[in-house]
Amino acid sequence: MDTRSRAPRDGLGPPRSPGRDRGAGAAGDGHAAPGPRRAEEAGPRAGAPARAALLVLADGRFPAGGHAHSGGAEAAVRAGRLGDARDLEAFCRGRLHTSGLTAAGLAAAAALGLDPLALDAAADARTPSPALRAAARRLGRQLMRAARAAWPSPELDDLARALPKGAHQPVVLGVTARSAGLGPEDAAHCAVYEAVGGPATAAVRLLSLDPFEATAVLARLAPDLDRVAEQAVTAARQALERGTGALPAASAPLLDIAAEQHAAWPVRLFAS
Repeated sequence: MDTRSRAPRDGLGPPRSPGRDRGAGAAGDGHAAPGPRRAEEAGPRAGAPARAALLVLADGRFPAGGHAHSGGAEAAVRAGRLGDARDLEAFCRGRLHTSGLTAAGLAAAAALGLDPLALDAAADARTPSPALRAAARRLGRQLMRAARAAWPSPELDDLARALPKGAHQPVVLGVTARSAGLGPEDAAHCAVYEAVGGPATAAVRLLSLDPFEATAVLARLAPDLDRVAEQAVTAARQALERGTGALPAASAPLLDIAAEQHAAWPVRLFAS
């Protein structure tokens, strides 16, 4: 067994799962004392898949429910802010450096082994829009179902029991990456790609945009994706010592406002 992936930073034994952490309270009622807990580095585990698992996790055909969400693109199209490939690139770049960075930080931190319940609370604090919080938990619940089938693990089971209505999707993504033997860089790259891949795919349907143009947009954004993923991982490593306050909290007020408006539409093509 790879001791680097199993030995925690403080050498006191394997990291506790969310269920065990929360059950350690005086009443055993699932509530732990506040404050960050130290965590181990994620990495390949004995018998676990290697890096190719990232291809499965990031594949648009992975049944995680993302196809039903536009990442705000549908509202942007209706408002006239997104009408062609050039607009799509600007929209995706803005989303990448705000909500994408925030999601990547959360995912990387979860992959590193930070307490997913603390990370879920941090995700709530970073998501002012009730509509987006609800969407993130729906996506997290769907991803959890797919992840437990693909990479069964006690950590996923414990998180599912602790938050039966769904954890925020980036948190589930990070725990899933960890369960698949992937590291924080993998989780962050998956998160940033989702941040732009969803709107790009939705724009093809919403605008009858040439799919080759949409793919070219993603290709041009690739260097930015790498930089944002690296920034997210750096923040996640800092959170090991400083707690969730060290994670990115980049805001996108227009996305929040548009999400609330979109949720009230009587007819819409996408869930968010």
